[in-house]
Amino acid sequence: MAGWLRQQVKAAGAGGIVVGLSGGVDSAVVARVSQMAVGGDLVTVMMPAYSDPRDEQDAGLVAQHFKLPVMTVDLSEPYNALLAQAQRAVATASLGASAAPAAAASAANTAATASTDTAHRLALANVKPRLRMATLYFVANHLNYLVAGTGNRSEIAIGYYTKYGDGGVDLLPLAMLVKSEVRALARELDVPMSIIEKTPSAGLWLGQTDEGEMGFTYGELERYLRQGPSALAPALVMKIERLIRASEHKRHLPPVFEPSRGRQT
Repeated sequence: MAGWLRQQVKAAGAGGIVVGLSGGVDSAVVARVSQMAVGGDLVTVMMPAYSDPRDEQDAGLVAQHFKLPVMTVDLSEPYNALLAQAQRAVATASLGASAAPAAAASAANTAATASTDTAHRLALANVKPRLRMATLYFVANHLNYLVAGTGNRSEIAIGYYTKYGDGGVDLLPLAMLVKSEVRALARELDVPMSIIEKTPSAGLWLGQTDEGEMGFTYGELERYLRQGPSALAPALVMKIERLIRASEHKRHLPPVFEPSRGRQT
């Protein structure tokens, strides 16, 4: 994997790699392998935005453990500023009949009621990974580096990532590894056990967990990916396949309109 990353950097004419350091096992593995690939031509970035304090502590632990170069960009104020202007614009805009009630409800929600509104909560939460993507690309462009993403096969298969957020990267070194393989690789790389055993979370809001949001475990998803639908109960297979279908657009470039060569009458 390190050799592949080194080749990708060289082929792109880039100077190194940027990795967002979240405090989770995936980012720890990508950061360490990137360090093995490019040595000192690596920078990791911690980007808290009303995040669980433990995530920042764990990210710092990984950086210290592997002696990674790290910078911190606190996105709390940019997050506040963007939401304030965007919500104000949506609340006062002339929208279609189907969008207007939802927009008005979103603008009127307090933080407490928003936490019970899944759609509104996700709209707010997805701003964070998109701000992080913009931050990583600012650093990458400034240094002529590539952005290495941390998505694994399990998450990519069901679209468990934010489009143009943590899905907006140049390289995906873990894309062919399911979660258990990532953990196994982490052990080989001497990632701290507290990181390997940590409950997976995208950090979208306090108390959020990957498995709680997905509605099934990584182990169940892995059995589906490795063994097929026969390995799970039909109801669970339907849930997984529904997520696969709904997220298909995330795994492809946007559809392109191709006009016909002849004029139509």
